[in-house]
Amino acid sequence: MAPTVPLAVLALVALVAPGLGVAPGCEYPAHRWCSSRDIAVACQVESRCRSLPHPAAAPVQLSLYYESLCPACREFLSTELFSTWLLLPEDILNITLVPYGNAQERNVSGKLDFRCQHGPEECLGNMIEACLMHEAKNFSTYFPVIFCLESGSSVTKNLEACLRIYAPELDSGRIAACVQGDTGVALMHHNAQLTEALDPPHQYVPWITVNGKHTDELQAQAEASLLGLVCHLYQGEKPEACGGSKAPKILSGCRR
Repeated sequence: MAPTVPLAVLALVALVAPGLGVAPGCEYPAHRWCSSRDIAVACQVESRCRSLPHPAAAPVQLSLYYESLCPACREFLSTELFSTWLLLPEDILNITLVPYGNAQERNVSGKLDFRCQHGPEECLGNMIEACLMHEAKNFSTYFPVIFCLESGSSVTKNLEACLRIYAPELDSGRIAACVQGDTGVALMHHNAQLTEALDPPHQYVPWITVNGKHTDELQAQAEASLLGLVCHLYQGEKPEACGGSKAPKILSGCRR
C-alpha cells in the first residue's frame, strides 16, 4: 500500500507548482521544503514556511565622541546610553566610545601634548578611560566602570572604587602604568585621529553617529530617547524592551 502524503504537503505542492508536484528548480522532496532556509529558497516556498528562523539582523552601530568632564556628555552616557545598553540584548546595539571631544593635540619638542576644554583633569579623565578600555578589552567589562566614573563625584579619583564594584578582576596598576606611559599617549593620539576624521566634522560633544552617520535629526532623536531610536532602526525581531517609550529631554552640549 502506498504511503499517505499529508494533506498539508499536498496543499503546498498545489500552491507552489500546480500539476507538477515539485517547485521549478527544486530537487528536494516536499517533506523537506521547510527543513532549512536554503532549501525553502531553492524550492520557492520561503514565505509559506512559518517555522523557519528569521535571519539575524545586524546590530545598530552607535559611536559616542565625548570628553570626560563635559556635563552633557556625562548626562547622556550615564542616563540614555547606559540604561539603553542595560535594557537591550547585546546583539542589538554595538557601542564605540571615543573619549577626546574638543581636545587639541600638539607636538612639543617631538612629544605629543594634549590640551582639553575643561583643563588638565579632563585630559587625565580621557586617558584613564582610554586605558581602561585598552586593558579590559571587553565592552561589558569596562562600560559599567566608565558609567561609575561619569556618574560619580570625580572621574579622575574614583577609579579604584569603581573597579572594586564593577570589575574587581582588573588591575588598577596596569591602568595607571598605561596612563603614565607611552601607551596612554598612543591611545589618545588614536582617539584624536578618529575624532578629527569625522565627516561632517564635530561641532560639539556629545557627538553621536548612528550606523556611521551623523545628522542633526539623529542627534536629537538619540538625546531624546536613545532606546526608541535603536528600537526603530533595528531590523530584526524587536525585544520586549522596545515596547515602552520615554519622554524626550534636551541636552545642552559642550561646543568647541
